[in-house]
Amino acid sequence: MLLTLLIYLGLGAFAGILSGLFGIGGGLVIVPVLLTVLPWLGVAPDVVIHLAIGTSLATIVVTSSSGIRAHNKRGNVDWAIVKRFVPWVILGSFAGGSVASLLPGELLERLFAVFLLLVATQMWFSLRPNPDRGLPSTPGLATAGGLIGTISSMFGIGGATISVPFLRWCSLPITTAVGVSATLAFPIALSGVTSYLISGWGQPQLPEWSFGYVYLPAFIGIVVASTQFVRVGASLAMKLPGHILQRAFAAFLAILGLRLLML
Repeated sequence: MLLTLLIYLGLGAFAGILSGLFGIGGGLVIVPVLLTVLPWLGVAPDVVIHLAIGTSLATIVVTSSSGIRAHNKRGNVDWAIVKRFVPWVILGSFAGGSVASLLPGELLERLFAVFLLLVATQMWFSLRPNPDRGLPSTPGLATAGGLIGTISSMFGIGGATISVPFLRWCSLPITTAVGVSATLAFPIALSGVTSYLISGWGQPQLPEWSFGYVYLPAFIGIVVASTQFVRVGASLAMKLPGHILQRAFAAFLAILGLRLLML
């Protein structure tokens, strides 16, 4: 158990540093690394991906709260926009987790790998939509929020990789787009992890110390370390060239995605 906790503390530190460096949630790192670590610990292949995603969402529930406070303190959160999005991201996130729990583990891993490659491509080429429109009316907002929640929950992320480009496309300033996205990560993760807790409850193939599809040792280790090391990443981000860091992380995600596709 001690060795296991040390592994997850290391993963949390790694995720925290990358989160501070690139301003993203740790799910893009936590999920693929758990996909490597959990089989070493004897977790059944059929539940590895679901356990990795559920655990990632559980960590985001905790870590996103500090991000909300920080952005709100700086005045970056437009609460009127958040309130319009929240019902739809909650519904989408719960639906996404429920659908993911029904998918075979191998198919879900392949879908996650493709998602990593798409994110890597976006980061490498700095693809961003032109901000040439405003926020849509309620039907459009419901569709966008539902999709953001669904995709985020299916892949164990907070949603910023999707919601920030969408909000920028809707002409929001980058600071507001990031602040709103960081705030939406909490309801997305909370709703998503609830669906993984319910769908995984009583699953006989899960290891000890699992609560549904949330693995408690990984959750504790990641949360404890990531909340401390995010400051290290933020400090490094101020000293290192941003475009080089972005491309390095894009290459890292591409390698992870290709590795999962080839397994």
